[in-house]
Amino acid sequence: MRLGVLTGGGDCPGLNPVIRSVVKRGVLELGYEFVGIENGYMGLVEPDLAYPLTRDAVRGILPKGGTILGTSNRANPFQYAVREGGRWVERDLSDRALARARELGLDGLIAIGGDGTLSIAHRLLEKGLKVVGCPKTIDNDLSGTDQTFGFDTARATVTEAIDRLHSTAESHDRVMVVEIMGRNAGFLTLDSGIAGGADVILIPEIPYRLESILEKIRKRQQHRKRFSIVAVAEGACPVGGHLAVLEAADAVPGRGVVRLGGAGKVLADALADRIDMEIRVTVLGHLQRGGSPTAADRLLATRYGCKVLDLVRDGLWGHMTALRGCDIVAVPLAESRKERRVDPRGELVRFAKGMGISFGD
Repeated sequence: MRLGVLTGGGDCPGLNPVIRSVVKRGVLELGYEFVGIENGYMGLVEPDLAYPLTRDAVRGILPKGGTILGTSNRANPFQYAVREGGRWVERDLSDRALARARELGLDGLIAIGGDGTLSIAHRLLEKGLKVVGCPKTIDNDLSGTDQTFGFDTARATVTEAIDRLHSTAESHDRVMVVEIMGRNAGFLTLDSGIAGGADVILIPEIPYRLESILEKIRKRQQHRKRFSIVAVAEGACPVGGHLAVLEAADAVPGRGVVRLGGAGKVLADALADRIDMEIRVTVLGHLQRGGSPTAADRLLATRYGCKVLDLVRDGLWGHMTALRGCDIVAVPLAESRKERRVDPRGELVRFAKGMGISFGD
């Protein structure tokens, strides 16, 4: 069995442990052969972006963040950006991707990524390429699995950042607004906001009212708590408002999604007009994606990598690995195309509100 391995979409901690476990178990136990596909699906469209993925190639990568294979969120073969006549246009190069897979002698492909990467994998499957998947994202927003690897490390990073902001916020009697990734899902902001002791948590699933946030800050002042920490998701917005966007979907050919950003500044500017306090905004940005994966993410990623080989062995093409309870199971790739979001009436939100945390509603 000769398998291609690629990592697509945004990078996150845990990608290297998946690659390592796939190669080590695949070579040692199953006798498989692997080809590393570089820069996501770009390696199936462009030439000279593939190499033998051996045990030597994965030695020492377990604690490393990022991905040794490289990745891209602009390499959708169904909407591939090419330059024609001095301008960028999108073309369907999926047939070229399938031809490249045949040239490499691949019996199948292991696609490691989030909703975009796995959705593309599902479409390639429909065109005849044998594909299995492993779910990753710091956003934890894939419906097919209880948790993606990368989420725990990002959650720990954001929690530490909020911890550090407490001391400077308290020293200067400031309102500290922390902007956190997650796109349209609030899992990362919710978990790290609670773990870091934020006073206000704003997530996409609960549109906020400015007056509610001001009320929370003023109540803290009345109790001689002259600082406040506000954790705001990049996809959060006020009631009747709009998402803060840095870049439209059509600004970069081949990307296909908007680039969110600025929710923290939008909120800070609105608060500044209504309250006499110093307000500072911290945008954590790609710090949330970097660094060595936590033990939990290394373990989950390793389990996913080993399990995905069971899918190959058993002929379960068109499936991906998933965490359900305590078990790693196989679920259809189509499950990854359904977006998972925080339940505004769920237990964690309810408990947080019971502890006095404001969600701006």
